[in-house]
Amino acid sequence: MLRPIGLELAERGHNVTVITAHKEKNPPKNYHEIMVDDKKIWDVIGGGRPNVFTMASMSAEQFHDKILWAGGLAVTEMALNSSQVKRFLAIDQKFDLVICEQFFQEATYILAHKYKAPLALVTTFGNCMRHNIVIRNPLQLATVIPEFLDITDPTSFWGRLRNFYFTVYEFIWWKYWYMEKQEQLVQKYMKNLAEPVPSLYEMQRQASLMLINSHFSFDTPAAYLPNIVEIGGLHLTRSDGELPQDLKTFLDHSKDGVVYMNFGSNVRSSELPIDKKNAFLSVFRRINQTVLWKWEDDHLENKPPNLEIRKWMPQKEILAHPNIKVFISHGGLIGTQEAIFNAVPIIGIPIYADQYNNLLQVEEKGFGKILRYNHINEKGLENVLLEVLNNDTYKQKALEISKKFKDRPLTPLDTAMFWLEYTIRNNNSESMKNPAADLNWFAYLMIDVYAFIVFVFLTFIFLVIIIKRKLKYLLANERIVRSEKKLK
Repeated sequence: MLRPIGLELAERGHNVTVITAHKEKNPPKNYHEIMVDDKKIWDVIGGGRPNVFTMASMSAEQFHDKILWAGGLAVTEMALNSSQVKRFLAIDQKFDLVICEQFFQEATYILAHKYKAPLALVTTFGNCMRHNIVIRNPLQLATVIPEFLDITDPTSFWGRLRNFYFTVYEFIWWKYWYMEKQEQLVQKYMKNLAEPVPSLYEMQRQASLMLINSHFSFDTPAAYLPNIVEIGGLHLTRSDGELPQDLKTFLDHSKDGVVYMNFGSNVRSSELPIDKKNAFLSVFRRINQTVLWKWEDDHLENKPPNLEIRKWMPQKEILAHPNIKVFISHGGLIGTQEAIFNAVPIIGIPIYADQYNNLLQVEEKGFGKILRYNHINEKGLENVLLEVLNNDTYKQKALEISKKFKDRPLTPLDTAMFWLEYTIRNNNSESMKNPAADLNWFAYLMIDVYAFIVFVFLTFIFLVIIIKRKLKYLLANERIVRSEKKLK
């Protein structure tokens, strides 16, 4: 999703340097790559790659503890410790803008200080609750939930309570523990920085721009400050790939349509437990459609004749083919947006992170169904698959969402380019930031004002009670005096 940003900036004449693990085949001459060590997250965390399906039962807190915190620190250090990166950082250079991915690698923010340039952040997911808190963007906890928290009914009382608790939990751990660990990486790998060196928290607070991978046509509509901009579907603006001929022929000849199944790069279908694997094979054997399944092993026992397996799939191009009838997915946001763009109904099996949230939106919008991993069995799978295949409502809803997703004044890529170049032209874009970011929490939350109002109200009530008691006392005394006079 991030790849088109650097390439498009280069195509527009900017001199672009990218720190990356993904080498371009034919980059523009003004596109310079600093390669980091190409390692998977499991390699740098240590302990070997787990069966990712086991994460389906993890809570959001457990996922942060075991994957995000540890993985973020390990991947950040691996990148900063890569030989090409170290050589690059040792050279004095000048840049007009620093763009960093907002995904648990905050030590890279310090490059904006090193090069005295504005900082722009980009997320491959949607709304970032931590960033909202830092820059004082409205949280909207009644409807907007953190990206990695799964809540079955977000607007219910318990859903909102869970949302509030997790938002506080994640922010406190992030600010007071995780950011300290990232600060240690800055001290270890970033030498000779100009004093005073700002904290990474302050760097995030002062970020000029945040580009988020969402769009209100699909994601929960939310209020954003001017320097938070939705660019959902940016990687779909232009396609530079095409289907291999054999795969194109396979799809073209599938007259009854194709069921496409892919769980992404981290979740491997080949690691499915035997009972769940057999459930898929049995159901696939009974449908008229052909099936295209990303299967990471060389062989698949008991494979039905209507099933084609591949270790790797050009997903964007496959989902664009008119014969694709349904996409069986783990619910990753990139793949979900590709299905939305091409109006393909989804059957989602969430495993971890933001996948359940994405699929909950799919189900609520009416162009797909959720099948929980622990509920996968032959009967349940067949019912869901036949429902989505045979009920035209899902396709019609997918077409409606696709139309809204594409209906914008600018393409997502052009939108990103405008605001990135705007930041360069206006050198930090201070006018787009919330002035409340300079207030302390007490003032920002209006606690002092509310406390004053409560104090005045209570004082008024107290005075009314005192006056009422005094009047009652005086009236009682007057009655006593009158009674005594009558007796005399």
